[in-house]
Amino acid sequence: MTAGSTRPVAATAEGWGWRHAGRPGFAVRGVDLHIEPGERVLLLGASGSGKSTLLSALAGVLGDAEEGEQEGRILLDGEPPAARRGRAGLVLQDPDSQIVLARVGDEVAFGAENLSVPRPEIWRRVRESLDDVGLDVPLDRSTSALSGGQKQRLALAAVLAMRPGLLLLDEPTANLDPQGVIEVRDAVVRTLDRTNATLVVVEHRVAVWADVVDRVVVLGAGGGILADGPPAAVLGDPATRSVLAGAGVWIPGWRPPLAEAPGTRTPGPELLAAGGLSVARTGRAPAVLEGVELSLPEGSVLSIVGANGSGKSTLALTLAGLLRARAGTVTAADTLARGAGADPARWKSAQLVQRIGSVFQDPEHQFLTGTVAQELEFGPRSARIPAAEYGPRIEALAERLRLTHLLHANPFTLSGGEKRRLSVATVLATRPAVLVLDEPTFGQDAGTWAELVGLLRGLVADGRSVVSVTHDDDFTRALGGGILEVRAGSAALTAAA
Repeated sequence: MTAGSTRPVAATAEGWGWRHAGRPGFAVRGVDLHIEPGERVLLLGASGSGKSTLLSALAGVLGDAEEGEQEGRILLDGEPPAARRGRAGLVLQDPDSQIVLARVGDEVAFGAENLSVPRPEIWRRVRESLDDVGLDVPLDRSTSALSGGQKQRLALAAVLAMRPGLLLLDEPTANLDPQGVIEVRDAVVRTLDRTNATLVVVEHRVAVWADVVDRVVVLGAGGGILADGPPAAVLGDPATRSVLAGAGVWIPGWRPPLAEAPGTRTPGPELLAAGGLSVARTGRAPAVLEGVELSLPEGSVLSIVGANGSGKSTLALTLAGLLRARAGTVTAADTLARGAGADPARWKSAQLVQRIGSVFQDPEHQFLTGTVAQELEFGPRSARIPAAEYGPRIEALAERLRLTHLLHANPFTLSGGEKRRLSVATVLATRPAVLVLDEPTFGQDAGTWAELVGLLRGLVADGRSVVSVTHDDDFTRALGGGILEVRAGSAALTAAA
């Protein structure tokens, strides 16, 4: 591909399937699909139906026979993807896994450099791509200093700068604030309008992309294609909508039914409080939030909302005892501390895991073992909880969060939604009094979303307290409680549901 040119790619799957090494079942199977050059496709399906696996196959990054077993074949313009390197650009669910360089400008330039694009053209593309995705930071900004949402924008900018003929996006707006979602979608559309590239985008929230794609393809959880056609036909037909809703697909204008919420509970005594709190990601970095005041009673809910890069995750990590306060205090009440001391940042890990449980924005950052079962057992074992006590607890969690069939799988081979549910389950296994969750509904289909909401509502009714960093308005409304809005370097309680 020469500088400034893009030729749209045709993509074909013929009886295609993939089984990850060490897994008894196929991640995806029986896919027959042809995508015309320049076509824009929204790929849907239940969590774990194989959407991300199919995108990786189209990008030619699934690996060889040691990585898994393939059925059928995938072709780009009639050739295997490995023979068409540079023609497909993939943005992964986890942007950290594809960021390789230390500075923003170098990261965006990296792919184009590998395609031998002339230097002046590379830097024109770098600036244009960063502007397109709305990432307004210096070119020498450290990539490790970016927030999760900013890293999503960076990963997309790096792929756009390559001018691929096939653009593959895996949940590209999952961790973005509402304004960022629209900005990124519009950036993709502008790029497609300029280049006529082919698009395949995976996104659980259908409404974001339904009006800008030509076609909707739905993978069946048991294999094959569940539905395929223009958006109006697939999403507008009542019979098809019913089938898709039953399969966990998010349908515009429809919300998954939730079990009746447990009886309201009057919040109990204070468990955790912040006073004059300033937070920073590292000891040398400037504070991103200052003067935070909050109180978290027993049996309460607090949702932390705000724009990407505003400091929400840093605040959550500080409340969870994983970062030290830059200034001010985080104080645990005696009922939470139970003799460990008032400052959670000084607790030992075995003490922390039974008192405050944290779910990171990137679930892979907290996986430590080789199987799902071992991952679920790790926290209780570290806390010296007897196996007779945690065994039934883990079995119940695995069943509730649809992980039972994955107990012997490697956590890193799970889908994005499955990884998120596992990360939540590992925290719940030790039954902490306070849960701090960063984007807990990322990657969930409608069914698993409803299960997660129901589980958390039940925990709150039992007296646990839940703090969530989230851009999911449906989740915030379903869970209720207080809303802490973060902006302009400060945070304020703006609502209580």
